[in-house]
Amino acid sequence: MDQFLGGTLTPLRREIVRLGVVTSTQAIAFEMAEQGAADGTVVVADTQTAGRGRRGRMWHDAPGDNLLISIVIRPRLNVADLPKLSLAAAVAVAEAIAFATGLQARLKWPNDVLVNGRKLAGILLESRIVAEPVVVVGIGVNLRQRTFPAELAETATSVDLEGGRTVECEELLEAVLVAFERWRRALEREGFAALRARWLSLADTIGRAVTVGEHAGVAVDLAEDGALVLRQEAGLQRVVAGEMTASFPR
Repeated sequence: MDQFLGGTLTPLRREIVRLGVVTSTQAIAFEMAEQGAADGTVVVADTQTAGRGRRGRMWHDAPGDNLLISIVIRPRLNVADLPKLSLAAAVAVAEAIAFATGLQARLKWPNDVLVNGRKLAGILLESRIVAEPVVVVGIGVNLRQRTFPAELAETATSVDLEGGRTVECEELLEAVLVAFERWRRALEREGFAALRARWLSLADTIGRAVTVGEHAGVAVDLAEDGALVLRQEAGLQRVVAGEMTASFPR
């Protein structure tokens, strides 16, 4: 397991709560955090009836055919740096997918995980700041799912559909958690440089003509704060959030 991360890592001690049907692993994880759940607590579900995706969307899953998890994080970061945890999660998921399935995963800004231009995994980061910041990182990976709602049929995919090695949820879960722990700790202890470099090495966005909200241009870089840098006729434009559209080859 450590070899695919390029180093050694002390085995993780974490609580993993495994559930069947839930409304949302995010909701359960926040409830547990409010009750004092430890940093690194993981919620895993077979299926969600109201799974949440980015920008208020529903996350659609096929019961038992997807990896659905939420991780409680009590970060050692400045509040302004919390969004970078979503980039850490994206890198971790891409590495874990490559390790466990052999598929070459790529990243679409800010944190979609693609294979052959289609979305295989998604990440949702939500935070609440009370006495101290609490972040919940939600991760969904399509493993054996072979059909999707009509609005996703052209853009979503799964490990099975892409011909990756068969992998059980537990095996991929462990790979994701180990990789995420490594990148999260690197961000907290060493800053953004290594994570930024790794994200850029996996990016399928850089070099493409994209549109994010009202901004259009060629994506040329990832800024030090995680913003996407676009080259426009008038110069460089930083985009910190928004829905990105681009042409991805299949």
